[in-house]
Amino acid sequence: PEFDRRVIESLRQPLEEQTVSIARVRASLVFPADFILVAAMNPCPCGNYGHPRKACMCSAHERIRYARKVSGPIIDRIDIFLSVGPVEYEKLGEKRAGVHASDTADVCSRVCRARVVQKARAGVLNSRMRLYDIEHTAPLDDDVREVLQDAARTYDLSARAYHKIIKLARTIADLDNARDIAAGHIMEALSYRQKSDET
Repeated sequence: PEFDRRVIESLRQPLEEQTVSIARVRASLVFPADFILVAAMNPCPCGNYGHPRKACMCSAHERIRYARKVSGPIIDRIDIFLSVGPVEYEKLGEKRAGVHASDTADVCSRVCRARVVQKARAGVLNSRMRLYDIEHTAPLDDDVREVLQDAARTYDLSARAYHKIIKLARTIADLDNARDIAAGHIMEALSYRQKSDET
């Protein structure tokens, strides 16, 4: 949240509609803006909140104010949140055990297959599905819907966040080569959402 708040807020339309509007005195133009947003922020102004060895120098009020620099509507438009801890010095430069080029090739193959399945099913990728597409191509069984509704109540999810979780769960199911969205797919999608107590 080091950018001016107005700059961050200007991402609302591009993230939602994949377009950006430029209005001038005599004309208004709309340009395509289809992109993947990858953003990072510290957990607090000093950057040490939650660090296993460094003490955070920020008050609770400062952490809350810092997190609120990114508004709820922007948070709502982000699909996946990951908390990344510090890397131990000893592990810097090490080759990761068990990670091979074949693993990367397998992931690439699964992603490509999932994209083909998504376009065949709805004509668009899951991330671009509209409400009608979600209801008709990503239906939930009653027990799966109950899991999501319980989470929606617990975390006070907006309608936008609710539908984003379904789209993400559908993608996870596609990567698993699963025909239907299972409760486990919903739970995994929920694990990537930022909870209200983290802001």
